[in-house]
Amino acid sequence: MDNTITVILIGILEGLTEFLPISSTGHLIIASSLLSLNGAEVKAFLVVIQLGAILAVCWYQRLTIYNTLTELPNKRWNSFAVKIAAAFIPTACIGLLFHDVVKTYLFSPISVSCALIVGGVVIIFVENKNKLPREIPPEDITVPQAIKIGFFQSLAIFPGVSRSGATIIGGLSIGLPRKTATLFSFLLAIPTMFAATVFDLAQTPELLTSSALPALTLGFCVAFITALLTVKVLINFVSKHSFKPFGYYRILFGLIILMTWESGLIEWQSI
Repeated sequence: MDNTITVILIGILEGLTEFLPISSTGHLIIASSLLSLNGAEVKAFLVVIQLGAILAVCWYQRLTIYNTLTELPNKRWNSFAVKIAAAFIPTACIGLLFHDVVKTYLFSPISVSCALIVGGVVIIFVENKNKLPREIPPEDITVPQAIKIGFFQSLAIFPGVSRSGATIIGGLSIGLPRKTATLFSFLLAIPTMFAATVFDLAQTPELLTSSALPALTLGFCVAFITALLTVKVLINFVSKHSFKPFGYYRILFGLIILMTWESGLIEWQSI
């Protein structure tokens, strides 16, 4: 990753797609294939720049994080931190079980395109049945609801599903309003993405070399700035609109990938 323009473009793509229900991993796989980026160093770069997106949502939700940590000694089992942990556990368990299989067989543009299309159909279906319940703060989500959202999030182990998409649609399907489901998705992303990043980097620590530091730093910073702007825009968007446009985008984008593959126009490769 020694091309500055490529590093900036991938950083923007990561920050732009991480918290939208369109799959950041799926878009990065497709972009990497299109730009002929492959190998262990590229995978390490893609993992590291996720940290920028994680820190962006940490900054955006800093007051909620602070209040969550300070209330923990008093509320304990009824605290918001426990609810986040309850939602995280299903993803952690399923992720550990299927991590190697998914990394080996499903990191390809074709499998991503199928997941994009299916996910788009699900988003539109759920939104058509959405009854627009009254607004509640994410802190009022119950532990059983949090666990259910955690199981939805575990579906995102498959590239193209979208972690944010799975958690948001999971929240909508159990009766949460859009804004609440979106904010809970942001907060659940913090332990989930931190754990996934640390796990991936622990397997290939030798790739974090001093020569790779400039590209990693630049990609990290670009992803942070882009993700911070995206989070703010998304919250404003879901206050007034449904997620259907994202569903239509997923279907259209997935179909384009499949058609270019079937016609031989683009020779898509796994990364």
